[in-house]
Amino acid sequence: MGMTMTQKILAAHAGLSEVKAGQLIEAKLDMVLGNDITSPVAINEFERCGANSVFDKSKISLVMDHFVPNKDIKSAEHTKQVRTFAAKYGIEHFYDVGEMGVEHALLPEKGIVAPGDAVIGADSHTCTYGALGAFSTGVGSTDMAAGMITGKAWFKVPSAIRVTLTGSLPQYVSGKDVILHLIGMIGVDGALYRSLEFAGEGVKALSMDDRLCIANMAIECGAKNGIFPVDETTLRYVQGRVQRPWKVYEADADAVYEQEITIDLSTLRPTVAFPHLPENTKTVDEAGDVPIDQVVIGSCTNGRMEDMRIAAEILKGRRVHKGVRAIIIPATQEVYLQCIKEGLAEIFIEAGAVVSTPTCGPCLGGYMGILAAGERAVSTTNRNFVGRMGHVDSEVYLASPAVAAASAVAGKIADPAKI
Repeated sequence: MGMTMTQKILAAHAGLSEVKAGQLIEAKLDMVLGNDITSPVAINEFERCGANSVFDKSKISLVMDHFVPNKDIKSAEHTKQVRTFAAKYGIEHFYDVGEMGVEHALLPEKGIVAPGDAVIGADSHTCTYGALGAFSTGVGSTDMAAGMITGKAWFKVPSAIRVTLTGSLPQYVSGKDVILHLIGMIGVDGALYRSLEFAGEGVKALSMDDRLCIANMAIECGAKNGIFPVDETTLRYVQGRVQRPWKVYEADADAVYEQEITIDLSTLRPTVAFPHLPENTKTVDEAGDVPIDQVVIGSCTNGRMEDMRIAAEILKGRRVHKGVRAIIIPATQEVYLQCIKEGLAEIFIEAGAVVSTPTCGPCLGGYMGILAAGERAVSTTNRNFVGRMGHVDSEVYLASPAVAAASAVAGKIADPAKI
């Protein structure tokens, strides 16, 4: 019986010739990731069990991104604890103010993760790196601590859902619309502890930024991970970034999938997830009249250069609607600098938006854009749960940067083609 792409990577890292869905394995790790919220808990566990060394200082990434620059005393204490730990153990991939970015945008950008890797991170959106053909998944802080000590983690080998993509994306439709469409189809638990394996000719039509966005939100339908095949787009992205050997894995022709789904990309429309679950999707044509108070364009889902460029294309020469707060958050310092070089930052500011330093910020209700009771936001982030971005009586509508920018101008959920 053949193996899926995910199963092949896990088998190789477990030192096994094959694995099967449901099998418990112990696999070696290529990277262990933590941020300024989850790392302190992992460090406490690391110290509580008496550990005095890490398995490999080059295979741990500690990224200060959720509350950085620090918003209060508690966040300052958290980052100080991680800073001290990183210095003590010589952690090579430690990123703080001035060089940090939102972790799941930063690691691919810097070539820290690569095709064929096995990666865990104490953040649920660690599944982002599947865009590069890696197995990556979120874990708890205790598992992160164990990973930092041993370089290994236990897994139950997931079964898989094959998502075959055909066609190409229409204007103003992006990877965000693809994943929202899929989540709307199968629900927030439709891929529970399964691997979402993307395939088909339509994959070629997706940019790396599209793929990173799609893989990032695999967790929003319950998936253990999302993963894309390694093709020319992948190789162009990693070459010159990844400074170490990597290995490409391909699914066997006779691999077993629990379910197969086909999506014709050419039929998709800009899509919005209404409160309070990512599965509550409607196209912009079905959205109706939904006035808004705030727009957020950024996060580990949609803070990359393509996201910034499409937002600027729509905002150029226009003004943010009076009464709407538009917040633009480039995901990394590199993206921020490129926005300045290309004149995008000027476009945003002239349109009446504010441009923030890279941070997760409002995505998790942290800072830089908290909602009051009764307020509504269109956001390019990944979750719209009750109270996710502020008050429990606020509402978050998930959308692409194109829809978010158009909505900022219109003052309500809007079709970018009609602005």
